[in-house]
Amino acid sequence: MRPFTQHEGRMVPLDRGDVDTDQIIPKQYCKRVTRELGPFLFRDWRDADPDFAMDRPQHQGASILIAGDNFGCGSSREHAAWAVEDAGYRVVVAPSFGDIFRTNCHKVGVLPVVLSNEDVRHLMELAETEPDTVMKVDLETRSLSCPGWQRDFEMDEFVRTCLLNGWDDVGLTLRHEAQITAFEAHLPEWAVPVGLAPRPARGGTAGTERGDGGDD
Repeated sequence: MRPFTQHEGRMVPLDRGDVDTDQIIPKQYCKRVTRELGPFLFRDWRDADPDFAMDRPQHQGASILIAGDNFGCGSSREHAAWAVEDAGYRVVVAPSFGDIFRTNCHKVGVLPVVLSNEDVRHLMELAETEPDTVMKVDLETRSLSCPGWQRDFEMDEFVRTCLLNGWDDVGLTLRHEAQITAFEAHLPEWAVPVGLAPRPARGGTAGTERGDGGDD
């Protein structure tokens, strides 16, 4: 995933609380086999409301989503975080998040930031009345800032390190690739995973294994 160190972008307000993952990405789009889900973000709401916030001309190109309390609650579908990321949002700011959604954001390089209700309300009003305002998000210093306003935010140190370095679960594992390779090199034949190395033939006859017609 892309590392996250600093980001500057405009904001879009989503002034709704308890937005669950089925609203973020409706269930019918979860059958897709790719992560290209950005066009379907909030699809049901957008189809029903021609004045939906993220479709307004002044919010086109915004990359910071300002949301209400308990954003991303509901089912644990990873597609919700994928849709947010694919739609171009690098940061989501809210008073609180659904725990699983927040974790899924961490794994795709989206930064969920928790601020007080008062601060989130201020940012929503700012995004609404001054949509050209650019916010700077600095994960290194754990701070948000825009003209005349600045706040620090908390972030788990392990999560912060992973985001700064662009380490998802696969990336974390590959940091130990040399040790994994060395371990696998000393595996006994019976423990070698299929596909890791050619499986030796049994009894001197290639392809003869139990159950394939060969002699035991």
